[in-house]
Amino acid sequence: MKGLEFVFLAAGSVLGGFLRYKITESPLIFNTLPLNVLIVNVIGAFILGAFIVVSQQWNLDGRYSLFAAVGFCGSLTTMSSFALDSSNLLENNQYGILVANILANVGLSIGALIGGKSLMSAIFSN
Repeated sequence: MKGLEFVFLAAGSVLGGFLRYKITESPLIFNTLPLNVLIVNVIGAFILGAFIVVSQQWNLDGRYSLFAAVGFCGSLTTMSSFALDSSNLLENNQYGILVANILANVGLSIGALIGGKSLMSAIFSN
């Protein structure tokens, strides 16, 4: 990795990590379902989906993918916190909430990614 590529990756990582910290610093719980992690995962997936289309349409340099996709979205979203939340629900025998957490994080994130791609595709097709 060249120096400038590292700068793009680092800048995206710092921004994504900071935004995740700000969104998750105050626990937001809905009937014991941890929403903060769900929110960052869905937002990150939507941004990634939108970025994929923008990157293709504008033929962006790979450094922008390092910044937005790997750095920003990679630091904003969090598989480890999702796994921890799910593990805690399992240990507390909250099976219904565990299933809801898994389905919400996976399903809504995939839906958000498709939504981001669809939105940007519609914008570029006009």
